[in-house]
Amino acid sequence: PPKAGSLEVDILGMSAKIEIKSKKDIDGMRESGHICAKILRKLIKMAQPGATPFDINKEAENLIELAGVETAFRGYQKFPAVICASLNSIAVHGVPSKIPLKEGDIIGLDFGVISNGWYSDSAFTVGVGNISYPASRLIHVTREALARGIGKAKVGNRIGDISSAIQFYIEKEGFSAIRELVGHGIGKNLHEPPHVPNYGVTGSGEKIVDGMVIAIEPIISAGSPNIRESKDGFGFETTDGSLVAHFEHTIAITTAGTEILTKI
Repeated sequence: PPKAGSLEVDILGMSAKIEIKSKKDIDGMRESGHICAKILRKLIKMAQPGATPFDINKEAENLIELAGVETAFRGYQKFPAVICASLNSIAVHGVPSKIPLKEGDIIGLDFGVISNGWYSDSAFTVGVGNISYPASRLIHVTREALARGIGKAKVGNRIGDISSAIQFYIEKEGFSAIRELVGHGIGKNLHEPPHVPNYGVTGSGEKIVDGMVIAIEPIISAGSPNIRESKDGFGFETTDGSLVAHFEHTIAITTAGTEILTKI
């Protein structure tokens, strides 16, 4: 089994430590990821016309309590909810509102829990009722981009291999990655090194080693990749009002293979 410890790397010119997880650590993260996925699966089913993101958040609170875990999000940088509910042109960190969802909306549900000190983080974009073909295609391409990124998450590869696989695919399909928003390491903290961008160069970035646990999360715009802060003070939205889709999994990478810890 991999030895728990730290790997010194340089991220954006700053020294940072990638926390390498032991087999026991990954066992703990697997349990956290399983609970996260189980709850998120139920929340996704609630995203129907007439439901409110506020109600979905309320149900998430109930399910967190029933599972005996803690929220990963509420209180983090003063965020007021246990889910991020990002509607249509909101890219990430949308605060759940009391405005009912309507037919044709798309909503990104980003959710995480803490179980025995271990964080998990996952996101899924769902269409509300019948949605347009362009919206459906954006969701499909973003989900596929996540799968392609995960496919490059192997011991011996580099973070840039993940990033470039995502970028190449989504740009080939006519979409663009929002560059300010990136994936990340995860463990005893929600956000740990390394950064995992959705754009990059093959063969660049940190080397992927046995025991690395990361959250890969393509955040993809149908139009402009430029974003600004939303009115709620937490979310970020596209400047041109383009739809955004967001998918995320927490994954563990070992010499035995790559495991999706938040598989829905």
